[in-house]
Parts: sequence; structure tokens; C-alpha cells
Amino acid sequence: MSERECYGDGSSEFRPGRTSRVGRRSGVILPSGRCSSPGGQDSETGLMEAAKAAPRRSSIIKDPSVGKMGGVRKKTVSFSSTPSERKVSSAADCLAFMQCGCELRKVRPNARVYCRFFTLDLEQACLRWEPSKKDSERARLDIAAIREVRTGKSTDTFRHHGPADQLAEEAAFSIIHGQECCSLDLVALSADAAHIWVTGLRYLLSHPAALGGRAGSVSEDSSPGSRIRRGWLADEFGKVDEDGHGIVSEDVAVATICRLCPSIKETKVRLRFKEIQNIKEKLTSHVTLEEFQEAYCELCTRPDVYFLLVQLSKGRECLDAQDLRLFLEAEQGMHQGMEQGAGLSAAEASLDILRRFESSAAGREQGLLGLDGFSRYLQSPECQLFDLQRHQRVCQDMSLPLSHYYISAACPRSYLQEDQGALLGLLGGLARTLRAGCRCLELAVSDGPDGEPLLDHSAAPISLRSALEVVRDNAFLSTPFPLILYLRQHCCPAQQHTIALNLRQVFGTHLYTPEALLTGQSNALLPAPEQLRGRVLLAGRKLPIGQEGDEGEVSDEEEEVDVFEGEEVGVADGDEVGVVDGETPPSQPRKLMLCRELSDLIALARTSSQAFYTRRGQRGSNPSTAQDSPAWTLCSLGWAEAERLASETAEELVSFTRQTLTRVRPDVAQPDSANPNPQGYWSGGCQLVPLNFQAPGASLDLHRARFAQNGGCGFVLRPAPFRLEAPSECMPPQTLRLRVIGAHGLPKPQGSGSIGEVIDPYVVLELHGVPADCAEHRTRTAAQNQDDPLFDQTFEFQVSVPELALLRLVVLDDDYIGDDFIGQYSVALPSLRPGYRTVPLLGLSGDPLPHASLFVHVTVSNRQGGAGVGTQRGCGRARILRHTGIRTLDHALRPAFAPLKEAADLREGAQNAVESLKEQCGLPPVSKLKQCIETLASRLQTTEGTPGASLTLKDGYPYLESQGYLPEASHRLLSAYQRVITAHKVLVENADGVQERIGQVQRHGMELHEDLARLGEEEGLKGRKLSKAAESFTWNITVLKGQCDLLRSAKADAVETLRQLTLACEACGLNSPST
Repeated sequence: MSERECYGDGSSEFRPGRTSRVGRRSGVILPSGRCSSPGGQDSETGLMEAAKAAPRRSSIIKDPSVGKMGGVRKKTVSFSSTPSERKVSSAADCLAFMQCGCELRKVRPNARVYCRFFTLDLEQACLRWEPSKKDSERARLDIAAIREVRTGKSTDTFRHHGPADQLAEEAAFSIIHGQECCSLDLVALSADAAHIWVTGLRYLLSHPAALGGRAGSVSEDSSPGSRIRRGWLADEFGKVDEDGHGIVSEDVAVATICRLCPSIKETKVRLRFKEIQNIKEKLTSHVTLEEFQEAYCELCTRPDVYFLLVQLSKGRECLDAQDLRLFLEAEQGMHQGMEQGAGLSAAEASLDILRRFESSAAGREQGLLGLDGFSRYLQSPECQLFDLQRHQRVCQDMSLPLSHYYISAACPRSYLQEDQGALLGLLGGLARTLRAGCRCLELAVSDGPDGEPLLDHSAAPISLRSALEVVRDNAFLSTPFPLILYLRQHCCPAQQHTIALNLRQVFGTHLYTPEALLTGQSNALLPAPEQLRGRVLLAGRKLPIGQEGDEGEVSDEEEEVDVFEGEEVGVADGDEVGVVDGETPPSQPRKLMLCRELSDLIALARTSSQAFYTRRGQRGSNPSTAQDSPAWTLCSLGWAEAERLASETAEELVSFTRQTLTRVRPDVAQPDSANPNPQGYWSGGCQLVPLNFQAPGASLDLHRARFAQNGGCGFVLRPAPFRLEAPSECMPPQTLRLRVIGAHGLPKPQGSGSIGEVIDPYVVLELHGVPADCAEHRTRTAAQNQDDPLFDQTFEFQVSVPELALLRLVVLDDDYIGDDFIGQYSVALPSLRPGYRTVPLLGLSGDPLPHASLFVHVTVSNRQGGAGVGTQRGCGRARILRHTGIRTLDHALRPAFAPLKEAADLREGAQNAVESLKEQCGLPPVSKLKQCIETLASRLQTTEGTPGASLTLKDGYPYLESQGYLPEASHRLLSAYQRVITAHKVLVENADGVQERIGQVQRHGMELHEDLARLGEEEGLKGRKLSKAAESFTWNITVLKGQCDLLRSAKADAVETLRQLTLACEACGLNSPST
């Protein structure tokens, strides 16, 4: 991949010449010498040697010993070095990299972009850059003049100038300096380089003692977090140092590091100790405490977690309870201060996390969470992308009819193996399939010897009774909800009696026979899964209701109703149905004699696609003469036919499946056992899409993600429009913003043919849903890095039907031989948790990959019952009331026009004020208000470190009053906050009055509803015109009621927003002592 592709640059003006970096690791690599630790050298010569050894993204490396002598700069060419490369593990590493310098892009307000080489001087007192038209004393910025370091495109220069749009936001940062808060806007060549500069600068701001010193003034123990970490490592080292001499054997040191960090590879630890021995020219392999600490900090520090920790702790490299509380509320979405399902407030949850995850005793005593404890917390199940607390158990309403759910189904290949044919193989496959949550099994039965029916699924003679006993023993181990047995039998009547006998004897009272069918009520609704706990339902051919006799003929075909292009399809009564494409169905379907005893056990009568076309042909007929579509049927559609119907007649298919269970029939002729993509069938309304549970791939991954969102019980509630005939409000469109930060512990692809262990990983993000929502993105490639690759790229998805959306993250190897698949994880959008999340990667078979994970940040707007307040999309202008054509009704509704406009203005005013505040803070629209207050508090801070504004409650509303002079940028930010309070105040104080005026019109309209027919006749309206007038009147009443509900909800949200703002201001130190 070219440098331009990797960094998304849109113009060649921004791209200096570079050489190939084959063999280079992703991220920013520090030199193996002491340049990575300034505490070890203070000579300029040593720094120069370290600079020469440091590989950089730019092929032009500045020699720090050469000054501005006639504009001449010494140039060297950088080639990749390998095992001696180091990762960033401390602030000292960041400062060392900054002193070596790197190329940054300087963005000016005039929309021009300049490439400059930036360095931190040896005294750590100022930044310098070159080349520049300014003299050397002007092309500098004193560290003491810096007020703030912001990440992303958060300044006016970035937001309002075109070329900045072509630069990666993850690599952008701004330095705010001077009394007037001027900004120096920079873009690094990679996100990890930007993180290093931001971390180093923030460290210098939070440690004034480091300013003006030499390179050796920053020690490894200069921050509280570093001291706690090294103290903990010293304690662990002391436990294995039995003699107390301060040295241990290499084997003991390696074993200790692997115990403290289970994800690290033993070979890598040994290699690092060998490098240390070679550097120090040691003759012994014993390890000292300093070497132990150095190796651990270098190998076991995740750069992505370290950068986040420094950002949250303001350079202290550890979190106290207050920092952790702000993190939980602002980032992790702890709604209203409560941990979901745990009953803990944010303050209580932060203390609980400190106690459970902090590694060192000193940290627990001081109430501090260090880097290792923070890493353990982020890797715990509490921070996984999938919401375990809510979706690990059944969380949906299970009291609705069966047709309202998607049902997990398996095809016969799920319990067959290519090399099997033995009894134990098939029966074991049945058990595994049921334990995986399958709720619909297909059993094909044929005549066997000695009157014993046999299964058709295997060449080995396997009796039906043996299979039924396995089903009975495993049916309800993983879920208590009903099991559907799809019975395809081609037996003679005598062996059908044996099938019925086996079914009754094996399942006993668990076998469900609906009373409705016995009384002839074929249109009775299906029962709910909750009513059918522990029951087995049979689906198969059934004798028509009312047919007499012990036996009868039924069709033995599962034919599709297909014709040649342009031909018409007819139903039994001769009505024309429509025109489809396909093949001619058999003229005389094969018949089967079915005995009454087996037919009476069948709960769901199996039908072909003819049932769908019959129902479609009756849509326009008189309701009194049209036949009801029997609820107690299971319509079977072929793959091709179901796909065609879902794409061409989706609305009709959805309408059909509201009452009738529909199953997509597996294609038995397909030789490779591949699974179809179930998403298209689910979007068309089909409840059962059988898959081969032994065929790994994207389809099976999506299937597991779909049914994991309801506790893996095998039933998932379909979206409301798929269940209800009447128009219903869908979930509003959502915006999913996913930032892929990095990965950890990636293995080599299982089927890779390469000899080495090095991989070039990248991540593919797939969104599956309705056709309009399907999208795919990919990250850049992290070259030759499998331990802790950094990507730090943000992607956005617009989701129109969130209930059907599935997200699949796939990690692949860009330089593979044979196989590129590393791991994947799939999850339903309603199961996502916002904030910083760990994504545990799964292998091809769905098993977890040990210690392999992705680290992401998730934001979802418009979440229902989510963890934060998102932007309220679609609450704009009130829908215009319809003209009914009845003057009395139109005159009665006319007074609603003014309050409807006021209601829309109130809601829009509050929303626009919040959006303006987020824009002034430089935050995306999906950010939370707590993040806005954190940003506001940091920018209102004076040079003395005191708040520039204080919280003042005026009539109970949390205003902020400035405490002295504020720069223009800070004043604009404070004004944006005041507008939020004012807009919410106006909404709270006026909502009740406006709502009452709308309600009066609604009630008056309802009084006239009884006289609707008479009023219409007086206007001369009859027939269709009167029906249309009634429909318009009903619409108007619905709009009035909906606007009242919206305004009531908006007021409640406004009150909650004001409460959150008050708490956030207090938490961020903006409250005055009198408040």
C-alpha cells in the first residue's frame, strides 16, 4: 500500500519523498538505545547517536547536532531495524521521541498546509520547527506558554477550512498557547505519532518541574502511576528472589513475567532478555530488578491503553476514583449514574473497580488505578463490546405468538460429517446442534427393515427412535423454549403408526398437540414461546380439517410455484395472482398416504409456496368471503424463490409472515454445504432460515450474532413492522460511529503457509442489514505487527433499520500465503455498548482465540434506552394537518396550528443549542453532554490553574458566570453553554401550556368524532370520499396526540439534561463554594 493510501492524503502537496519500509512495525518505534529513556543520557553526542538509530516514517532524518548553518541540513536514509525496536511505555519514551523529532503538517488559517520538522529542545523548554521563513528564535514555541493540547480537529482552523478535510482526524492535534488562546494546528503522519506528541506535551504541562531541565531530568519514576507500577514489580520480583540478592535466573524472570501478563509469549520475553545481555555485554544470564522492570514495562505495555490512561489522568499515569467516575459517566455510558443491572452509582462503581482490578497493594491503599489495573479492567467482560449484563439472558418479551420471532433453525448437514456414517457420529451431531441453541430440527424418515423407520441422513442404519431419544435428552439443556421438529417422512401407513408410537413414547407430555386444530379453529393465533416451555411441536404433512377416515392422500412435494417468464400464476379458484420467473412446476405432484394417528400429532401443517400466492390473490377480495390464512401452518420456500420474493415483493412477504411461519428450505443439491446469507431472508420476514452449523463462515457468524441478543434462547423478536398490521413507529435511524484503535495478541492465520510468525493485520468492518444499510470499510494495514498493532481510524455507518443490523469485524493478514483469516466477531446493533470496548476475537469455528482482541470506541446516536443522550433525529417541524373536506372539522382543528409550531420551535431550539455547544467544543454530534462539560472546564481554566467560571443556580437553572477576563474563544464557548441553559429553560417553562392547548383541540376533535358520518353527509360526502375524510381526520387526531407525547418527552429530557449538566459542572470543579 502506498503512503498516500495509508494516510488518506488527497493531494501530493502533502507527501514528501519516502523510501520503502519493508520489515517495519506499525506505530512509532523508539530506538533501542537510551534515547528512549532520557534519564540515562544527558550528552548531546549520545542523543545524536540515538537519533541516527531511530527509524522514522520520513526518509529525511534531521541530525540534531547540525544547526541552521546556511540552511544546510545533514540527511540520512532510514531503513527498518527489527528485534531491537521498542514500544512507547512511559512519558520518558514520548519525550525521547519528541527530542529526536519528526515531520508534522502545519495547518494555517489561510487554508495552506506546510510540512515542517518539529523537535523538542534538549532542555525540554520549547518546540522548534524548520524549515521556516522565520529566524530560529521565532520558529519556536515555549512550553510555558502552552495552555492546552487538544486532540482531533477541534479548532476553527480545522473546522472551517477545506484542505483540513483531507487530513486524518485521528492524527490531528492543536496546541493552544498565549493569553489570546492562539492555536498551532498540526497533523502527524500517523495517529500513533500524534498520540506521542499529545502525551509528551500534556506530561510537560502537568509536570512544570520537567521544564528547563536536561534530558536526564525525566526519570522513569517521575509520575505517581510509574512509581506504583515499579513498586509493584519490585514486590513481585522479591517474591521469586529467594536469596534476597537482587538477581534471579532467566527462567524464573521469564516465568514471572508470563504469569503477570498471560498474553505475552515466552519466546518474546527470552529474546528481550538476550538483547539486554548483549547490550550490556553480560557473561551471565541472571536478571536484575532493573532489567526485570525494563523488560516488563517494554513488553507488557499496550500503547493504545497507555495513551488513553495518560489522557484521562492528565499525565499522572494513574486514575483516582474521581477520574474513573468521569470516565464511566462520560465515556462508558453509565446512564444517570447507575451501573446497568448492578445497582451501583458511578462513584461506588469506580471504587469497586479499583478494589477488584488494581494489581498493587499500594495502589489499592491510595485509591489509584495504575496502567496494569486499567488494562485488566478494559479486557474484562465488563468492558466487552457485547452487552453481557442485558443480553446474556432472555431480555425480550416472550409472550407473543410464535410467528413474531426469528427462530434458530438447522439443516440436516449440521449433524453430519463427511467421514462419518456411524451411529455415534450422527447422534452426537444432533446433541451438539441442540446445545448450540437450535430450535428447529429437520428429520427425514423412510421405511426401514423389521417395521422400524430409519433416518435418511446417513448411510448407516440409524433408527428414528434412537434419534428421538437424543433429541429428548438434549432439547432443553441450553434453552427452555419450544423445539420444532420438521418431519419429512416417506413411509408406508404401517410404519407411520410406528413413528406416531415412538413420538408419544419418547416425548410423552412434552409433545404438544394444539386444541385449536382439534376443534377446527385453523385461524387461531399461535401460542407464545412462554406458553410452550419444554414442549415439542411437530411440523409436517397433515390431513385437511374435516376429512374423515383413518387415512388420506396428501401432496408429497415441496414444490415452488414458478412459471416461465411472462406466464400467469393461478390459484384454486381461478383468480389471477401475478407474473413470476422460473420453471414450470410438476403437473401431477406425487401423492402420499397419511394415517390419521400421525396426522393428529402434527401441530404445524407443512405447506408449499402456493399458500403465499393464494393469500396474495385474496388481498383485494371481500373480507367476508376471503379465506383466512391458517396460523397453524409452516410455509416452505426454496432458497431461490424466497430470495426472489424478499427482493421483489418484500412488503407482501412481510405481511404474509405476520401470521404464518415461513421456512427457507435448504438446497439439498448444493454439493459444498455452503450456507446462504440469512440476512436477506430475515429482512424479507422469513422466520426460519436453516443453516449448516458445521459450515463456518460469515453466514454462521451472523446467525450466532442474531440469536445472541436474546440470551441465545433460539428466539429473537422481529421488528414491530414485521409483527403488526397497523402502522407502527419504527426505531429512528441511527448513526454508528466506530473507532478501531488497535488490536492485541493476534495469532498467525491458522491455515497460513508462511514460515515466519510476522503478520500484516488489518480490520474489515461489515454492516449487514436491509439493503440500504449494508456497507463495508477497512482500516490501513499495520505492517509486521501482531502484538499490539495500532490502527486508530474512525468509520461511520448510517443505519435505517437498527433492529435488523448486524456488525461483523474481521481481522485479516495483508501479506498471507494460503489463508488470510485471523479472527472475527459479530454482534447485533441493539447489543452494542457505547464507549471504549474490547472485542474478543473468535476463530473460524466460533471458539475464542486466547488473548486476541480488538480495542474500539463506539458511539451510537438515538439509542433506545441507551447509555447516553444522543441527538434526537427527526423531531423537526410538526407534520401538517390534513384537510378533511368537512368544514366543521377543519375549523375545529385550526386552533392547533399555532401551538404545533411553538412545540416544534421549543424542541428545535433545545436541540440546536446542544449541537452548537458540541461544535464549539470540537466534539462530534454523537458526543455526550458530560464530555462537553469536561472540555469546557479545561478551556475555561486560567493560567493559574483556577476555574475561569463558576456554577450559579438562577431559579434552579445551572448557569456559569465568568470569573474575570476570558479570551474570545473561551467567551464563545461559555456563551454556547448559556444558550443551552436558556433554550432548555424556555422548553421546561412553556411545554405544559403549549401541550394543554394542543390537547384541548384534540379533545374537541374527539367529541366531533361521533358525528363524523352526519357531518360528512351534510357536506355531500359519500362512499370513498367519506372514507378518505374519516382517514384524514384520524390522521389529524393521531398527529395531535403524537405531538403532545413528543413535547412531554422533550420536557422530561430537558429536565434530565439540566440535572446532568449540574452534576457534570460540580464533578469538573466548576461549582463555587456557595453553590
